[in-house]
Amino acid sequence: MREDTRTRIQEIALRLFTEQGYEATSLREIAEELGVTKAALYYHFKTKDDIVASLVDLRLADIEELLGWARSRPKTPEMRRELVERYAEYLRRTRHQGVARFLERNQTALRDHPTLIKIRERMMELTREMSGPEATPVERISHSLALFGLHAGKWLALESELSEEEIHKATVEVAMRLIEP
Repeated sequence: MREDTRTRIQEIALRLFTEQGYEATSLREIAEELGVTKAALYYHFKTKDDIVASLVDLRLADIEELLGWARSRPKTPEMRRELVERYAEYLRRTRHQGVARFLERNQTALRDHPTLIKIRERMMELTREMSGPEATPVERISHSLALFGLHAGKWLALESELSEEEIHKATVEVAMRLIEP
């Protein structure tokens, strides 16, 4: 039951933060939407920052897992292809899309949030892991753009007549072109 309440808080907060903005949403509004007292909400989350951290913790854990995998592999074209495929599958998860939309709409307010700083740092590490020490600057940038290109494709889904599957296939194809030698 506790996890269900926690999950409901996260879902409601994510929706309100995305619709109204992080700074414009209060814990009181989240509690009202949930139908509980502010004190009951405090049992699960003391601050809005705690809610944000809980929303991005899963994303951070996925990136950490992928980073650990990448560190254990030689920096070959095959590794880069598999990393792109793994990351693309991760981005297909519904929860990621909602969190990504929330983060994109609240960039200024969350720019210095500690959990988001960690995600940025891990993403930079992940892009570095795609390239061996002998990689040229052009190769390193291409490898980085492959991962970030996968994100860009998700924004097309919001304003496109293409299906999510068509966008996924196209973004993976573009990412693969960017990592080819």
